[in-house]
Amino acid sequence: MAKKKTKKKKSKPQATLGFEEKLWLAADKLRGSIDAAEYKHVVLGLLFLKYISDAFQARREELEALTTDPNSDYFTDGDKDWANQTLEDRDEYASKNVFWVPPEARWKQLQAQAKRPDIAKLIDDGMYAIERDNPRLKNVLPRDYARRGIPAERLGELIDLISGIGLGDKESRAKDILGRVYEYFLGKFAAAEGKLGGEFYTPRSIVKLLVEMIEPFKGRVYDPACGSGGMFVQAERFVEAHEGKATDISIYGQESNPTTWKLANMNLALRGIEAHLGEKHADTFHNDLHKDLKADFILANPPFNVSDWGGERRREDVRWKYGTPPVGNANYAWIQHFIHHLAPNGIAGFVMANGSMSSNSGGEGDIRKALVENDLVDCMIALPGQLFFTTGIPVCLWFVTRSKAGGTLGGKKLRDRRKQTLFIDARKLGSLVTRTLRDFSEEEIARIAETYHAWRGEDGKYEDIAGFCKSATAKEIDSHGFVLTPGRYVGAEDVEDDGEPFEEKMARLTATLREQFDQSNRLQETISHHLMDLTNG
Repeated sequence: MAKKKTKKKKSKPQATLGFEEKLWLAADKLRGSIDAAEYKHVVLGLLFLKYISDAFQARREELEALTTDPNSDYFTDGDKDWANQTLEDRDEYASKNVFWVPPEARWKQLQAQAKRPDIAKLIDDGMYAIERDNPRLKNVLPRDYARRGIPAERLGELIDLISGIGLGDKESRAKDILGRVYEYFLGKFAAAEGKLGGEFYTPRSIVKLLVEMIEPFKGRVYDPACGSGGMFVQAERFVEAHEGKATDISIYGQESNPTTWKLANMNLALRGIEAHLGEKHADTFHNDLHKDLKADFILANPPFNVSDWGGERRREDVRWKYGTPPVGNANYAWIQHFIHHLAPNGIAGFVMANGSMSSNSGGEGDIRKALVENDLVDCMIALPGQLFFTTGIPVCLWFVTRSKAGGTLGGKKLRDRRKQTLFIDARKLGSLVTRTLRDFSEEEIARIAETYHAWRGEDGKYEDIAGFCKSATAKEIDSHGFVLTPGRYVGAEDVEDDGEPFEEKMARLTATLREQFDQSNRLQETISHHLMDLTNG
């Protein structure tokens, strides 16, 4: 698919906001009152409410100033009825992508009542009123604060803390402060909740790598397991960073978890991103909300190795063109679902369990063989472990496309990649940011993405690098039994010769090893003597 190649804007590092950690600690107190898997919705719902209320108030103050400005089209010359009519005109807010907030839901009103014992019910009433007056938010906002049984004083403390943060005024919106707080909180919730948290949050560096690889400049972007919507947010950032417009992409998604579906809608709404996520949550395999969609770009991190996906009810399905996936594992159901929804020149990048690259159980090997023989597999990337909150085991990235025949992209000729697949082994990349979590740097993301783009032909020269990348033919993949593990193809990394002759190095290392063995024996004898002395005491 052709795209306009534009100069990238240099991204500036975002400074720490300062209040995130304080806000997190306050929110974290709620865990003693409600289930850990649910309290994120309490906090994020209030943040969303504060944001749209601030944005509404900022627009209202702007309109008030305009009604008193003689040079403005809104000037009312002291006519209070006309001024009030202007302030209550919902179109004046919608035109600026600002949600209408009814009086009972405005933050100042709720803050003034934060110490009331029925504050939870007042929040529910406010959420309901917002949904009533904004069809786009229907059934999206959390309206169960009273049911959760949160102590009123805890809820009041949280409201007071959030009240001190400007979220929806012009300056805050320009800096995307709430977006950054949301992202911070989603990551913290995922880390705190472990596996359950990982179900709705994909680490930002993985999302960014996927986006940088497939470059969704213009067209339809689809994620059938969209979680909290992080793929869409990063795709929009990519377009804007390349001086495009957010309207250049159309977003389609689906999410089966009802609370996560609400989270995604709020996450996208607060950024003004229009998305088609369906009227409610739905299971992608059994209720495909976008049956006729052919997407230009697919980005996804579906749940790994799901055994209870209802495969026994889907033995006959138009999506299983390359083989019926096993009932006990949904991995190849997801892969074929992505391919089914690809446009003729589309490309899909998605996270998958490592087993998908080599498993032969339940006919998976036959499906993988069919994918290679039909020339669908474009690139495979092996990732290091500890990148995900969900699991410490390593996973991989798949990139599939229907078109490898070359052509042009941005005025540049693409290489004919038919019957070829690029393998990248990135297992040695990344560094630990906590004791249990690894992350990619911007430079590492750029290295991987640029290798792929050079191989495609966009940036000219590509060369195999031992231990890192290899362009393999379909015949080579056949010789490996259609296993797609990058390590099988990239070989061992070249080791720089240090100039020391082998015989001398072997003798030196052997002597060192013997000395260490002697030290170990002496230490064992010393410990044994001390234990005997203690025993004979």
